[in-house]
Formats: sequence, structure tokens, C-alpha cells
Amino acid sequence: MTAPTIETPLTRLVGVRHPLVQTGMGWVAGPRLVSAVAEAGALGILASATMTVGQLRAAVREVASRTTAPFGVNLRADAGDAGERVRVLVEEGVRVASFALAPSRELIARLKDAGIVVIPSVGARRHAEKVAAWGADAVLVQGGEGGGHTGNVATTVLLPQVVDAVGIPVVAAGGFFDGRGLVAALAYGASGVAMGTRFLLTSDSTVPRAVQERYLAAGVTDITVTTKVDGLPHRMLRSELVEALERSGRATALLTAVRRAASFRKLSGLSWAQMVRDGLAMKHGRHLTWSQVLLAANTPMLLKASMVDGRTDLGVMASGQVAGLLDDLPACAELVDRIMAEAQAALGTLPR
Repeated sequence: MTAPTIETPLTRLVGVRHPLVQTGMGWVAGPRLVSAVAEAGALGILASATMTVGQLRAAVREVASRTTAPFGVNLRADAGDAGERVRVLVEEGVRVASFALAPSRELIARLKDAGIVVIPSVGARRHAEKVAAWGADAVLVQGGEGGGHTGNVATTVLLPQVVDAVGIPVVAAGGFFDGRGLVAALAYGASGVAMGTRFLLTSDSTVPRAVQERYLAAGVTDITVTTKVDGLPHRMLRSELVEALERSGRATALLTAVRRAASFRKLSGLSWAQMVRDGLAMKHGRHLTWSQVLLAANTPMLLKASMVDGRTDLGVMASGQVAGLLDDLPACAELVDRIMAEAQAALGTLPR
């Protein structure tokens, strides 16, 4: 059975059937997941921050070999090789570029000149206003319920602020997992919803099954926000590493960070000086302890330990609060169809 469709400014902008977006989660949003989401009629976003430029090009081509539907790539605006990555998107005909940090006016212009839709992610109204003024085509707004680096303003408060402030399509993120949430976001004025944890917990995800089971077993109170990993508020599942960091003093935290950084250095080939520079570059004006500097530099490897290697004792598991409500691992096609059917049913129950 064909899922009901809801046309919005977002679906018209990027050319997808459904106003649903799968976020660009590092080590999770690879070609298999992104192509499955695209084939289901939603917008899949490939995570490139954990790839080299060559790996990014190969991943884009793999997605394109699996589907003819539109998809996007998530980029780090502050990456030293951002220009090279943009060239890959242009040359490979990628439809959408998304960003975790606001891209510059010049970078937005370059992408738009190539016909690529630009969708930055923001966590505050003023950031949405800035990128809209610079020419962004749409904006993704994540409230505090979202996984990974997050703010402290709930989606239901942040979303209407941004919708009222900008004249471009707004995608709501943070706390969405079903059709009721989609309808609620549309009622606030959003053009669609973005989901990370919900797509991580699908049978098309490459995250090890044992790790997925940890997510499914978690209750809402098993998901915490900590600054102990890299100095920024980071929403994740409680784990052995998080518990240890929360309990540790500065000396113990530094020793733990050094040990993990040493492991990361061997895998990445970076020197200690390069790792410290990378960590300091992530400060963004904040005061960080030396343990946080080192952990900030190797946070991608802490994610890899869980999301790729299945070592939940050595890594972190970024998670939205919705993990506490999820109990299944559907295929992406089944999930998208179900969400759209739920949305249609929810619309039908509203008073006219």
C-alpha cells in the first residue's frame, strides 16, 4: 500500500515525497541507511565529518548507485578542507548540503550557485535569522530533546520562535519519532521533521544490534545531558564511560582522556600536537579542562567505539530523549509508511 503524502515547502524544495529528514549522524548515516531512507521517500543525509574527502566521494557514489531519489550530505563548515568537500558535492550532483554549524555567507553562495539546496542546523532564533539573511534555503531547528550536542530550549518553545522569525522552510528536530509529532510540527508552522535516533534504530542501520538493544532497553531517565565529554552539553545514553567521567575528579579525568587519546592517536595517525590543536579549535570561546580538550579532539572515536565497534564500555552513545519511547527496529520503508499513515490518522481526528 502506498503511504499517504503531505506536500510542504520542504518536499517541493528538495524533491522528496514525504516531509521527513534523517539527520547526518557520524558513523551511523552511511550509504546503506541514507539510500534506504531516500528510497522510502524521505530525505537521507550522509554524514561526512568522519570521512576523508576520498571516502566522501566514494560514499556519495555508492548512495547514487543504490537510489535515484534526492539525498544530502552533512558538512562541517569549520573543516579545513570544506572547500574540497563542497567540490565533491558539486561534481557528484548532490541535491542538499546540511551543516551542524552555520556556514559562511560565501560558502552558502558557492553552493547555491551550483544549484545545491543549503540547510544549516541551528539551536537559536538569532542563528536562524543570520543564515536566512545569508541566503540559506531552509533551516533545521533542534530543540533540547535532540541527541548529541544540544541546547537547553525545548523544541516546542524554540520552533515557533524560528518559524515566526524567518521566511524560509523550517524543519523541526528534537523529540520526533511518529506521525503525531509530524502533525504537531506542521501545526507550529514547520515544513517537516528531522529524526536521528528513530532512524538509528532501524534494521537498515549499520549500528551493531547489541548497541541498538542498549537503546531499546533505555527508559527516558536513562538518557542524560553531560558536559564531561567535551565541555559542551551532549545528550547521550548513560554508559560506563559517562558514569566514570561524571564521578571523576580533574586528575582522574585527565588520565582517562590521555589513555583514550593515545588509542585514538594510533588509529588516526595524528601527532599529539595535532590532537591538541583540534581540541583547542573546538573550544569556541569556552573554558575547557585539558581532559576535555583531549576528549573533544577524539570525540569521533568515542562515537566510533560504540556505533561501529560495538564497545559501549569504551564509547559514547549519542541519543535523543525519544529513545526511551522506542521498542522496535523497523525497516526504513516500513517506518516512513507508518509515520505517514499515523499523520493522516491524526489529521483525521482533529476537530474541523
